[in-house]
Amino acid sequence: MMIIDIHAHVFPDKLAEKAIAELAECIDFTYHPVSDGTVSGLLKNMDEWGIDVSVLQPVVTKQSQFKKTNEWTAAVQTDRIISFGGVYPHTDDYKRDIDFVVSLGLKGLKLHPEYQDFVLDDDHMLKLYDYALSKGLILFFHAGVDTAYPPPVKSTPRQFAGILDQLRGGVIVASHLGGYEQWDEVETELAGKDIFFDTATGFEYFSKEQFLRILEKHGADKILFGSDAPWSNAFTEMEHINELPIPVSDKAAILGGTARKLLII
Repeated sequence: MMIIDIHAHVFPDKLAEKAIAELAECIDFTYHPVSDGTVSGLLKNMDEWGIDVSVLQPVVTKQSQFKKTNEWTAAVQTDRIISFGGVYPHTDDYKRDIDFVVSLGLKGLKLHPEYQDFVLDDDHMLKLYDYALSKGLILFFHAGVDTAYPPPVKSTPRQFAGILDQLRGGVIVASHLGGYEQWDEVETELAGKDIFFDTATGFEYFSKEQFLRILEKHGADKILFGSDAPWSNAFTEMEHINELPIPVSDKAAILGGTARKLLII
């Protein structure tokens, strides 16, 4: 069985220490990093924990970062590292930027409403999503609360449900089981719809009982294992999944089977 972590973050070696320190301070040290934020640090953890492939999810917070970030994340790909790309939502030409991501052979786009300061269901963003999906890119979103930012939350389960009705199909992933710290609303508003969830930084915060209820309503074939590395211990997250009272086939789908199909690897 291939184990795929769909949600990981790394930085260039010369920037990693500063980036990790600043991000940890930004979230008031709510999470403690389990690696140094470098590609080599991620690979070391993957080796220790039996993870076959990790998917990088870069967040572009300035237009000036766009080209270098995407070129770098494309360049670090190996047989064990897959990279998604990023765009700056407030770009003056989203089609140009998405075309550049596609030209690099990247498989998806990471979007973070809080860090990138946009509202999920904004009309401009819907056009960006549709264009990216038309190019075959997977859309991978931060979903729900981010502890570094005050309310109102810019990406709620209800908003995700709303945009699904307005888009023309494609693969969309709402991380943190559809909405960090909004799992009651995930149960009532989003579970069962045509969207994928990941498990990143989850089992320490939602109960196994709630996860099982969401799983039953949503289906194991639409839930992906993710750690949000380096902010969560992937080995511990895998243990939680393996301890669940669900069929082995469901565990295999969550831990890598479904991601392998989406990524075509």
